[in-house]
Amino acid sequence: MRTFASPGAMTVDWEERVNPDRLRTYRFGRAKAALEASDLGSILLFDFNNIRYVTSTHIGEWARDKMTRYALQTRGGTPHIWDFGSAAKHHRLNCPWLATENVHAGMIGLRGAVAPDAGLFRRAAREICEILKAEGVLDMPLGVDIAEPPMVAALEAEGVTVRDAQQVMLDAREVKSIDEIMLLNTACSMVDGAYQMLSERLKPGVRESELVADVTRFLFDLGSEHVDNINAVSGERCSPHPHVFSDRIIRPGDQAFFDIIHTFVGYKTCYYRTFVVGQGTHAQRDAYKRAREWIDASIELMRPGVGTDEVAKVWPKAEEFGFSNEMECFGLQFGHSVGLFLHERPIISRLNSLDHPVELKAGMVIALETYCPAKDGYSAARIEEEVVVTDDGPVVITKFPSAELFVANSY
Repeated sequence: MRTFASPGAMTVDWEERVNPDRLRTYRFGRAKAALEASDLGSILLFDFNNIRYVTSTHIGEWARDKMTRYALQTRGGTPHIWDFGSAAKHHRLNCPWLATENVHAGMIGLRGAVAPDAGLFRRAAREICEILKAEGVLDMPLGVDIAEPPMVAALEAEGVTVRDAQQVMLDAREVKSIDEIMLLNTACSMVDGAYQMLSERLKPGVRESELVADVTRFLFDLGSEHVDNINAVSGERCSPHPHVFSDRIIRPGDQAFFDIIHTFVGYKTCYYRTFVVGQGTHAQRDAYKRAREWIDASIELMRPGVGTDEVAKVWPKAEEFGFSNEMECFGLQFGHSVGLFLHERPIISRLNSLDHPVELKAGMVIALETYCPAKDGYSAARIEEEVVVTDDGPVVITKFPSAELFVANSY
């Protein structure tokens, strides 16, 4: 069975590790091919993940919700980027893969803080149209992934036909290169260590929020770019799953599960593990056993050519584990590709996959999640494994022990 490297963050001359030039070339080639396969002439990108995929630029998580960075890719052209103030000058100095004349300072209002009447949207739309005309695609539809309504209105006022670009970019991003897989694997190795630390610190008297703080510090010390979220859920909070941590104090016999989501060089983890504190009950062990059986059945199906409907069918129906319909339990028996974004294509669940299946391909990296409430009425088991789909079969890159319910600080 194939394995994948999880090298450290450093670049060295004595070992082949992540190759940034190869990574950038692969991503741009995938985006270019997806654009050419569509009916669009160009794509205008505001989604941070799409901007990074096409331009390999990043200015920090603080800017993710500002809606002021954007990139443009035309058929046959090279990427343009509009960035926040002096970041544009920084890119010209430090991003030689971008044409310097294609790097612009940009500002369209910081999600309405500068009102549309100031004309920044109109100015941006006209600048974009000048590039579309110069690159010969002004008469073709322009795809936009996400945008503020005034931006769309400004483009349409210039006579541009606006379409959806997100599907084009998801097509581009669904199959990962060896460099992307190495980054995802390295990100998982950092979480392996975080779970070891949690297993040692998970004991009566510690709060969920303290454990979240400990893991956040641990990941940043290892080189994490951003700790997106840590779910810490224990005791009576386990069922139903609240999807958020609290300040609850851990008690003897608690079942506790965690989801660690962080970013390493752009690439994210989604990685659950379940523990019991001190000593488990029959109900807790039984719930874990069933969640493990469900996830093992889905891992076995992570092979090229398998439909996501086949995967979803091995998971229980909503009514079989305490919910009235699939919408109410969405995200509990669940699969999703992971990459620059937490939830990429394909999304696997009984809600959408049975009627709209997607074929698995070699190079996809899928996070599979299962959840089983315990018969005691409040405990629950939650497991997640990240799996690389290969021609030789599934390769699991989440390594912290999960075959059986892990007992932390047994007594």
